Amino acid sequence: MENYDLIVIGTGSAMNYINSIIDSNPKIKIAVIDKDEPGGICLTRGCIPSKLLLYPAELIRQLETASLFGINLEIKNIDFRMIMEKMRKKIREDIDMIREGLTENSYLDYYPETAEFISPYTLKAGEKTLSSKMIFLCTGSRPAIPNIKGLEEAGYLTSDTVLELNECPQSLAILGGSYIAAEYGHFFSAMGTEVTVIGRNSRFLPQEEPEISELAKIKMSEFMKILTNYEALEIRKEGNGQKTVVAKDKSSGEEVKITVDQILVATGRAPNTNILHPERAGIKTDKQGWILTDEYLETSQPDIWAFGDANGKYLLKHVGNYESGIVYLNAILKEKVKADYHAVPHAVFSYPEIAGAGMGEQEAMEKYGEKGVVIGLKFFEDTAKGKAMELRDYFVKVILNKEDEKILGAHIIGPHASILIHQIIPLMYTESRSSEPIMHGMDIHPSLSEVVTGAFYSRLSLEHYHHVLKHLGLED
Repeated sequence: MENYDLIVIGTGSAMNYINSIIDSNPKIKIAVIDKDEPGGICLTRGCIPSKLLLYPAELIRQLETASLFGINLEIKNIDFRMIMEKMRKKIREDIDMIREGLTENSYLDYYPETAEFISPYTLKAGEKTLSSKMIFLCTGSRPAIPNIKGLEEAGYLTSDTVLELNECPQSLAILGGSYIAAEYGHFFSAMGTEVTVIGRNSRFLPQEEPEISELAKIKMSEFMKILTNYEALEIRKEGNGQKTVVAKDKSSGEEVKITVDQILVATGRAPNTNILHPERAGIKTDKQGWILTDEYLETSQPDIWAFGDANGKYLLKHVGNYESGIVYLNAILKEKVKADYHAVPHAVFSYPEIAGAGMGEQEAMEKYGEKGVVIGLKFFEDTAKGKAMELRDYFVKVILNKEDEKILGAHIIGPHASILIHQIIPLMYTESRSSEPIMHGMDIHPSLSEVVTGAFYSRLSLEHYHHVLKHLGLED
């Protein structure tokens, strides 16, 4: 058995503070275990490769708007293979660099093996048995595959395997209606694929504010077909290599058949605890298998910590990075710092782009009451830059506590939403969470940032806000 001072499982966010740990104690003995290519899900098959693909798609969509400004353009060819190979080359270079760093690091032992617990504080990595009184679990997640008749026989893509494509499918059905579906629907439709999104939920992008979900569906339906509230019943493999999805409207019971070249399963993520077997170590999990932690990110076993996708709280790379800092403070520096998730930001890199942070309207209303909440609303088209860009319907929504004007949440749909939200996020992490710095500051004019400031000046009651939504056709 090999004994270590620290065992780290996963080479994504788990590695953020390894150099700091080593610098403070060069004699520490560390083992790093990862069954997959090093770098974590974000680099190897998640955020980074997908965003390398989405930028060309964004360019295509922007070029398609040129005629609005008197510019006549024609896209003659899209080299799908080149786009895919360029993405894979960049990712491969980073993976190789990380692997080299891990292999040559004399301060740690790197095990490119599957890790599984055999007892508390004891793991098996390949043929080796390792033990440590401190363990970091950053084991990531994997695509969740639904139990649909005929799916395995017909074959399908996931967000992992879609990155291996060399030929662009002429038609694609995406099972699922959330972030991955929206982003890959955007990518493939821009590449020229006929895309059909089939979602079980009654709303597209159901985690977003209802009016943002509705507007996203309206806008993205210009490029693809979006079916919501549909259950995929069966997948049939056709003789010509195509596949037919049989889906049923959950309200009417009406069935539809969609025949496509490829199927992409984007129905969420699942934990990797079936491989890790935390139960053998006395580490508790929830019903889905996500590792349970306390507010300090410590598991039910002392000095075993779980962060990133492993704990299932927020499956976002920036949350994993944040949590790695919390674990460093608590496990290594022996402080007592609670993880704070009151303003977790997110973005959907679709077309249009979507971003948000903090509470949604429903949560705010439940906490502060209908009369205790006010909504700030500003449309992109009501700013000079928005007019110049010929933007229509996109908006910024901010949610405030009426009593002290504390920022509770912010939600944006429109160009550069993932950038604009950062005007608000830092304020939400101040003690007062006040909007005054935005309102008393100066925006460059004309710039899109004025739409964020404008939302804080345009306060509406909930009743008035929903009257506006009905007028716009974004609410029944």
